[in-house]
Amino acid sequence: MTVGAGISVSDGKLNVLGETILSDVHENITVTPAAGGILTNGAFIGVQSDQIGSRRVFPVGKLLDLRFMCVFRFKLWWMTQRMGARGQEIPFETQFLIVEGRDGSHFGEEEGEQPASYVVFLPILEGDFRAVLQGNEKNELEICLESGDPAVQEFDGSHLVFVAAGSDPFDVITNAVKTVEGHLQTFSHRERKKMPDMLNWFGWCTWDAFYTNVTAQGVKQGLESFQQGGISPKFVIIDDGWQSVGMDPISEKTQADNSANFANRLTDIKENHKFQKDGKEGEKVEDPTKGIKHIVTEIKDQHSVKYVYVWHALTGYWGGVRPGVAEMDHYESKMTYPVSSPGVESNEPCDAFNSIAKTGLGLVNPEKVYSFYNELHSYLASAGIDGVKVDVQNILETLGAGHGGRVKIAGKYHRALEASISRNFPDNGIISCMSHNTDGLYSSKRTAVIRASDDFWPRDPASHTIHIASVAYNTIFLGEFMQPDWDMFHSVHEMAEYHGAARAVGGCAIYVSDKPGQHDFNLLRKLVLPDGSTLRAKLPGRPTRDCLFSDPARDGKTLLKIWNLNDHNGVIGIFNCQGAGWCKVGKKNLIHDEQPDTITGIIRAKDVNYLPRVTDDTWNGDAVVYSHLQGDLVYLTKNASLPITLKAREYEVFTVVPVKEMSNKITFAPIGLIKMFNSGAAIKEVKYEVEKPGYVHMKVRGCGMFGAYSSVRPKRIQVDAKDMEFEYKEASGCITFTLQVPQKEMYLWSVTIEV
Repeated sequence: MTVGAGISVSDGKLNVLGETILSDVHENITVTPAAGGILTNGAFIGVQSDQIGSRRVFPVGKLLDLRFMCVFRFKLWWMTQRMGARGQEIPFETQFLIVEGRDGSHFGEEEGEQPASYVVFLPILEGDFRAVLQGNEKNELEICLESGDPAVQEFDGSHLVFVAAGSDPFDVITNAVKTVEGHLQTFSHRERKKMPDMLNWFGWCTWDAFYTNVTAQGVKQGLESFQQGGISPKFVIIDDGWQSVGMDPISEKTQADNSANFANRLTDIKENHKFQKDGKEGEKVEDPTKGIKHIVTEIKDQHSVKYVYVWHALTGYWGGVRPGVAEMDHYESKMTYPVSSPGVESNEPCDAFNSIAKTGLGLVNPEKVYSFYNELHSYLASAGIDGVKVDVQNILETLGAGHGGRVKIAGKYHRALEASISRNFPDNGIISCMSHNTDGLYSSKRTAVIRASDDFWPRDPASHTIHIASVAYNTIFLGEFMQPDWDMFHSVHEMAEYHGAARAVGGCAIYVSDKPGQHDFNLLRKLVLPDGSTLRAKLPGRPTRDCLFSDPARDGKTLLKIWNLNDHNGVIGIFNCQGAGWCKVGKKNLIHDEQPDTITGIIRAKDVNYLPRVTDDTWNGDAVVYSHLQGDLVYLTKNASLPITLKAREYEVFTVVPVKEMSNKITFAPIGLIKMFNSGAAIKEVKYEVEKPGYVHMKVRGCGMFGAYSSVRPKRIQVDAKDMEFEYKEASGCITFTLQVPQKEMYLWSVTIEV
């Protein structure tokens, strides 16, 4: 019998907190308690084996008739979710698995009910090897162990998967990742990272607006177009198209619709002629003020842009850095031909990877890569650039041969990258992209923002609902490492409101990729305040507990609910995502139901998992919920629920506010700016009866209609000590009044309500 804290293998069973999770466990499976971790119920699963090899698969035990949710890589670059109840349903390249030991969808609120039990499996890194999970036809959970280098074959095998358990799934996941953080000491949890300020401001990315045809003039046109509508982006991402690139003389162009030429390689760290002042193709500009600096300076001066980021691939460009170019010789780039792992190969094929595998990649010597990043980033910083979106990151795992394997080369590149970011971009200006592998996640100590799913594909009708669902479920795992980025979207699009509402509850940066002249300013005003700031929620937005093991894309009966917290309330976004998802047969996102059913679900205050954290010990569980689209305010007593019905591709957003009972028995709850998607994020401070009984004092950001609940009509409302006119609806208890546009950026109104 092998025993970890709360976890044991005995009589062929993996038992966790008294529940059998796996049966027919193989005799060579070991359990080692976590040493010095913050989690009492956690242990490492390993294997005893005399096998060696650069890729080995070890069966652990059978998973039968227990609901699970996992996130796995359906592409080399990206993850998505899958739900099931048997081991054979666990896909290749599963990087996170949560199993329901006991049903927790009712939050244990019924008398006599046992507390819920959630068991998390985290396959991790050990030495030069990376572990992932998969299932086999016998319903066994397997550990797949890979080095990515045929010469790297020997492994220890004792700490391959961390297993943790508890009654709150989100606590279990957070504490499990923090325990692995202490064990590996190669990465940092999200809570210990510096968040770049660009997250708090409305942004614009040039990608869909121009693709690689972007020019300095196009950037100016885009910003002028926004300015005419009264909403100006405060951060800009100049995506692929600004760099100096070229193909090898004998290469063939490889380019899909509206995408980069994957056969191109970087030929200079400086910008191409399109971003030089009066630049001409084939001519170099030595004066730095006539390089990319001229457009960065202009848009910051003329459009009050705060942050400008530019795009580059982890290896420089899609095809790497071209060997033999005089200006780049000191990086010692060598042609390398990537090899994908069998698990990735069995999932979705990728045109970009196939192109790079055929034409090769100019790989900078890992010992020189810090010089490469530092020289690139210091040039950009000198031009006024504030950060970088670093793309195509997972290509690195295919280049480990001859470099000690995928884990080793990932560590070298990520340490060099983060050292350069730290030196050149003091606001931690980096967005990690195409980077959903654990090689990188478990090697990231500083990077704080990660793209959380495959791209926003404006012309693919199968992509929109699954985009929202995938980000939400991927965030359960990714959100422990970084703040998830939901990607750009278009404000003029049939699914624009759907995407906008999701980003409002995601806790992410909000940015669009509109073409000049194609903007829906009415939609943008639900997301962006006049000063260009956004009402961003505090945490990564994740599915509610009762959605964890249901499939909101395929089961025909589940609405996806995503919860988040603000300073003094919660928010829930609800989406009908049914009808499309990743198909394991077609190996791509497909519509499987052209006319999904209308679905009815419920919301509860407890759907906001950490709502008690933003109230005090006197809260009795009662809350008010305000629906954004319907404009209804409903009082919910503790554990009460509110039905919600949505047709296919419909959404709703609810602000959830704990009710405060004051000394005079009057009940009160401030909602926020009710015309904004995330109304409650406008409230930055609430104090009850500090000086006098019956008084509520608030600090509030923004402008527009402010709403609150009161069980009686207020006697008086003041904003910055001036009396305000207000409306009060006796039936619902809804108070409304209007806040003017403040003159100062990020201004906080002082609001006093006497009840």
